[in-house]
Amino acid sequence: MLKKKWIALNTTLVIGLGSSFAIPAINANASTLQSQQSDISQKRADLKSQISDAEIKIVEAEEELAALTQKINRVDAAVAANTEKIQETKEKIQETKKEIAKLEVEIKELKDRIEKRNNILKERARTFQENGGSVDYVEVLLGAATFKDFVDRVGAVATIMEADQDIIADNERDKKVLETKQGKVEDKLSGLNEMKLDLEEMQKQILAQKEQNEQSKKELEQKQQANKAAKAQLEQEDSTLASKESEIKAMLAKKKQEELDALVKSTIGSNASNDSTTPVNTSSSAADNSSKSSTSSNSSSNTGSSSNTSSSSSSETSSKSGSESKKDSSAKINTSNNSVGGGKSTVITAGYKYIGNSTYKFGGGRTASDIANGLFDCSGFVHWAYAQAGYSIGSSTDALKNQGTRVSASNIQPGDLVFFDTYKKDGHVGIYVGGGKFIGSQSSTGVAIASMTSGYWKGVFNGRVVRF
Repeated sequence: MLKKKWIALNTTLVIGLGSSFAIPAINANASTLQSQQSDISQKRADLKSQISDAEIKIVEAEEELAALTQKINRVDAAVAANTEKIQETKEKIQETKKEIAKLEVEIKELKDRIEKRNNILKERARTFQENGGSVDYVEVLLGAATFKDFVDRVGAVATIMEADQDIIADNERDKKVLETKQGKVEDKLSGLNEMKLDLEEMQKQILAQKEQNEQSKKELEQKQQANKAAKAQLEQEDSTLASKESEIKAMLAKKKQEELDALVKSTIGSNASNDSTTPVNTSSSAADNSSKSSTSSNSSSNTGSSSNTSSSSSSETSSKSGSESKKDSSAKINTSNNSVGGGKSTVITAGYKYIGNSTYKFGGGRTASDIANGLFDCSGFVHWAYAQAGYSIGSSTDALKNQGTRVSASNIQPGDLVFFDTYKKDGHVGIYVGGGKFIGSQSSTGVAIASMTSGYWKGVFNGRVVRF
């Protein structure tokens, strides 16, 4: 028993001495590696936080991508519809030209018939004058020398007058037909010119929509490339650090194993003369070292988790801030119209949801599909907005300007319609919202609020204000 106690005490001293003198060089080297591992773990935690931020940006970019895709599809649909409208207009122009050519032939025939009748009347008058007569039938009758001459003259005048009246009646009838056909020609020409103006305006709108479409696609592609490149770079850095961290962990494990092997070898060598059955508790030391390694790893993991939590919190705060900003902006717009009556207030605010989320389409806003996709022209938008408040009004600028009650521009109130001379007189219409501004569907922006007191719209506002 005493021998065994002595052996145990001797073993303890040897282990203690071995730890004091044989391990220091290894511990110093291991300490450096652990410090490096700690630095890498911290860097990886920071990097994971950046990757998390990058992933948030990618998600935001994807949402923006979806919104832009919808916008691009909407613009493409408007471009296709406008192109179709242009083609229809061109076909109508060709048909109108053919009708005008046909009418011109008929008008020429009418003019020829009238001219022939006029020539007959002129020839009859000339012949009568050459025979000593007068074109004034009263003078002819009064100039009779005898009663018989008077009777003869009355008969001749009656015959001439009857023939002349038929010719004159035919001429008057053809003149009326001519005037009617000329009116039709003028209407056709007027319509043709207006369609030409419409066509030119639509071409401008299509070019603007295409340019906007191309710009949106370009910005979208650039954003996608930038996000992907940033994420790839961060992942590459994380992969590099992960490899280094693995190398250091392998080196630490190797050194710990060497430390244990050296300790066991030293213990066995020092106690070669003692009882070889005395156990050496190496598993306990290994477990302790394993526990320390686990603790270090957990610490690194917790650091990364904390960083990610912080990043998530920051993102959530940013998201809430953006949302609150939008609500504040909407509230400001609505507040400016608190004085407007319930019905007109609905008219004004109905289109707010389409601001920045719509596209101008010639003839748009008259079908459920157009309305669902935010495709409006100016009069279609006004018609739709008023319908949301229960009003039934026209859906063209010509109809709208002749409905309701016209009021002075100095007496303008929110909810009134305002008209602008664009490609034609009263070619554009919007809804006055107060503060010198109106809401309408503009070819360059879709549904938007624009100023009437400065810039383009100030110059084309014609003073026409209509109230319902």
